[in-house]
Amino acid sequence: MAAVPAEEEDGGRPGPREQVVAAIGLLDRPLTSYYLVLGCTVMLLALGLTMVLSASSVNQLQATGSAFTLFQKQALWMAIGLPGMWLASRLPVKTFRALAYPLLLLSIVVLMMVLVPGLGRSAGGATRWIDLGPVQIQPSELAKLALVLWGADLLARKERLGQLTEWRPLLVPLMPGAGVLVLLVMLGSDLGTTLVLLAIFLGLLWVVGAPARLFVGITGLVGVLVSILIVVEPYRMRRLTGFLDPSGNQLTDNYQGMQGLYAIGSGGLFGTGLGEGRAKWDYLPHAETDFIFAIVGEEFGLVGTLVVLSLIGLLAYAGLRIARRVNDPFTRLAAAGATAWLVVQAVVNIGAVIGVLPITGIPLPLVSYGGSALIPSLFALGMLLAFAKREPGARQALSARGPGPVVRALSWLGLARR
Repeated sequence: MAAVPAEEEDGGRPGPREQVVAAIGLLDRPLTSYYLVLGCTVMLLALGLTMVLSASSVNQLQATGSAFTLFQKQALWMAIGLPGMWLASRLPVKTFRALAYPLLLLSIVVLMMVLVPGLGRSAGGATRWIDLGPVQIQPSELAKLALVLWGADLLARKERLGQLTEWRPLLVPLMPGAGVLVLLVMLGSDLGTTLVLLAIFLGLLWVVGAPARLFVGITGLVGVLVSILIVVEPYRMRRLTGFLDPSGNQLTDNYQGMQGLYAIGSGGLFGTGLGEGRAKWDYLPHAETDFIFAIVGEEFGLVGTLVVLSLIGLLAYAGLRIARRVNDPFTRLAAAGATAWLVVQAVVNIGAVIGVLPITGIPLPLVSYGGSALIPSLFALGMLLAFAKREPGARQALSARGPGPVVRALSWLGLARR
């Protein structure tokens, strides 16, 4: 009797080997990066909006009489950021390059405004915000986007001219420009954003192919700089000692960290259920911002945290895939820089919550509350979508798919051509 093919052994369904081959084939499609970025972004936004409501409901009910105050604000920021993401996804590369220098200058100006008494607002030992009455903005978030675009444009020009073979043209003016942004953020005592800016700087150098000796030297310099920032601020030293000795004075040095661990530990495998967590009942400070991952762990358990980690991992894979597959130097550098920004920020935030890194006070991208972080992040993700369309075969695949729902709606309203 003839052997039955593997794909026909179970009612004609493909066997395990064929399923693996089919899954690998999906990753080789032209629009894989595009759909990964879009899908991960939408799912993280939906999770974030849900968790902002859950994490802030108790505190806001006590403070404002409505459990939906921060939820409504976050929904408003999202309503502003999503059209910006859609617009960025349709911009040509030359537009992003044209934005590089104006964004850098604007970032420097607004970061200087933060340091002006009366304009800058301090909280938690750091001066990060400009107080505009009902709205507070955090200029350092704009500085991350500015460094990605400006650094990518600068290095792409130098690469085209063949000026990256020696250390001086490689670092000048990239290092002084990044240094100005880092210095202004440091003067505001914002260590978390400083780390992200330095990660973007190192990521650009890595992608452009900086010599190993130079890269190691700059990495060591960054380590020394971060050590100095920790030593000169007493509250940072307390955070570091609390991280190194979690069982020490938990009421002062590591109260937030220990409460975050208690929240995650109490979630177990599947969590206590959405809205059923206890940490937000005035136990865990800043539950809707810096420690929202702890609320995810408490209410959705280990499964929920693994979902968040998987989405961030897929986003990292998609960003690096875009950087690897495009041919334009600027596109490659900007994609890598934006990916380094979002992924390193997520790693630092999650690492602090689970106790493997000191607390630095930066939000979890797309999930934590805050419009100042959400809008630039969505614009950067829209930029990644625009770059994904430049991968080999992507434009042809998009043309074959036809216009998307947004374009069809605009066409129906007479605002866009079919």
